[in-house]
Amino acid sequence: MPSAAPPAATAQAAVPAAERVYRHVKQAVLVDRRYEGGTLLTEGELADAVGVSRTPVREALLRLETEGLLKLYPKKGALVLPVSAQEIADVIETRLLVEEFTVRRAVPAPAGLLERLAELLEEQRRYAAGGDLAAMMAADRGFHAEIVRSAGNAILSRLYDQLRDRQLRMGVALFHAHPERVERSLAEHAEILEALRAGDAEAAAATVRGHVGRVEALVRGTGR
Repeated sequence: MPSAAPPAATAQAAVPAAERVYRHVKQAVLVDRRYEGGTLLTEGELADAVGVSRTPVREALLRLETEGLLKLYPKKGALVLPVSAQEIADVIETRLLVEEFTVRRAVPAPAGLLERLAELLEEQRRYAAGGDLAAMMAADRGFHAEIVRSAGNAILSRLYDQLRDRQLRMGVALFHAHPERVERSLAEHAEILEALRAGDAEAAAATVRGHVGRVEALVRGTGR
């Protein structure tokens, strides 16, 4: 009898082809930085990389274009869009509006939220200690997203997911360029959590404002 397929292979096969291409490109752009801004991707190379036909590749690229990560050029391919100074400013400004509003709405914070934030903070510390900055950024993203979701506004949550995707590309590069920022970021997250535990909405909002503002200064090259 033929041997059963490994569980991982079975799970991978269950994911639609277009979704697999979408995840592959997004991971390579946002986390691994294998596809830097200015890289031209072709349908053929992506089809070969993921092991699918070109039809789901086109579907995935269209989806990524709507998210602002790529620009499609007929018969040529898809260009990975560089991060512009204007994009940085727009992302940071919108993050501040969303995060300050939702962190205030999180007070008084339910026990479940506080427990989840504490878990995510420990994950960040563990990944930072192991030097896995991409995993640390994923846990970082989860920490902020949990606070946003706690506001109960589905539209804000979806908007924030798109914002964090864009900043993930900036953030991984930032931590590689400024390794000293890792410990400071962890300390700032701890401060946000303590303000929520204390039920101090204004302190939580001020800490978020300072945290995001320092990220902006580093990305722009004007802070430490």
